[in-house]
Amino acid sequence: MTQQGVRWTADQVLALAPDAASRKAGSKLGAAGPWSEAGSSDEGTVWGLCRGSGSKPYRTVIDIADSTGPAYKCSCPSRKFPCKHALGLLLLWAGEDGTVPRGQAPDWAGEWIEGRRKCADDKRAASAAGSPSSGDPEAARRRAERRAEKITAGAAELEQRLADLLRGGLAAAEQAGYGLWEETAARMVDAQAPGLAGRVRELGAIPSSGPGWPVRLLEECALLHLLDQGWLRRERLPDGLAATVRSRIGLSGSADGPPVRDHWLVLAQYDTADSRLTTRRIWLHGAESGRTALLLSYGAAGRAPELALPVGLALDAEVSAYPGAGQLRVALGEQFTPPAPVPLRPPGVSVARAAAQYGEALRDDPWLDSHPVTLGRVIPTPDGDSWQLADADGELALPLTPAAQSRSGLWRLVALSGGTPVTVFGECGHRGFTPLTAWPEGPGEAVTLC
Repeated sequence: MTQQGVRWTADQVLALAPDAASRKAGSKLGAAGPWSEAGSSDEGTVWGLCRGSGSKPYRTVIDIADSTGPAYKCSCPSRKFPCKHALGLLLLWAGEDGTVPRGQAPDWAGEWIEGRRKCADDKRAASAAGSPSSGDPEAARRRAERRAEKITAGAAELEQRLADLLRGGLAAAEQAGYGLWEETAARMVDAQAPGLAGRVRELGAIPSSGPGWPVRLLEECALLHLLDQGWLRRERLPDGLAATVRSRIGLSGSADGPPVRDHWLVLAQYDTADSRLTTRRIWLHGAESGRTALLLSYGAAGRAPELALPVGLALDAEVSAYPGAGQLRVALGEQFTPPAPVPLRPPGVSVARAAAQYGEALRDDPWLDSHPVTLGRVIPTPDGDSWQLADADGELALPLTPAAQSRSGLWRLVALSGGTPVTVFGECGHRGFTPLTAWPEGPGEAVTLC
């Protein structure tokens, strides 16, 4: 932030783009040509007028000091957030000093900023004062009991369907096609168990996934059976594991863990989407606590989630953990300073230690696909037709996941390394390692790989 005398990099700005087309269009507007009356303030506001195809220029204003990441307002008709004009203005601001001078915000920009901050103050005041519960606790308890009964019935039905599948042989799954799984998933939705429904839908894609699919299908059926049994016997489980089972089933909990204040470095940010929802994952590293935490943000299909924290920024903030053994998800609480670029990077571990950490995480959450880890002093190395990250100080290596090997980020990682050790943050799982962010061995900025 300008308050610290540090500006963002172009990569950090473009990480905010909702899609590749917006990145390309925003990059074209990152020069002074189409802009007039651009300015910025010490409070974290950037504004400007961008010449477009109409008779009037588009008014663009950005609140960089917003507690959930930059907030945007533009008079253009785009429904993307941020739009290409906001990206272009941020790129202009992140460029040479003097291109976007300090000054007093015009009325149209100041009114929007004042309104946003007054609304934020009102929300904080209401939260501090507390609000009376509008719900009936007894009615809420009865609703929870009815939902639990539906989930139990759904889990019992799913157990029977899995038994029928194994009794008839896995070859029947290939012949039945995807319809079998979609109908079963719909039954789990009716049972109000979206977590079970999602895992059932994933089973449907396995028979067409190539050689070795029966083994993969059997493995996933076993994990689904384990989750079913965990729910049906949840009263016998330790509290932490029971909370994990409820989360995996699809019962949302609240972030009721004690607030942890730290300087949180943004390690990675990436989106996944389906026909209904866009999910944004933001990995954080606590500079003092050494803790790794996960922020989740959601947007409707085709729209980017609101929360945006580009890689390389750090924020002095509190986070609160969600329940569950080994769960890393947190909710972002009070933020004491705006996000700002820092030279901080997380400490790395060896390949052997990374594999051990994933194993320890599976002990607490058997349904975990991957675990966040930072590898220190590794070298991207070809291994036949695939790639791996080899320990520069040892003899072990982690293979990259198939998805990681098809991304352009792999070549950025190879170019950054140039055959020398690098530090890499990513997700380590049973399919391999997915690199998300890398740093050179000496001084240098983070390079995003996703």
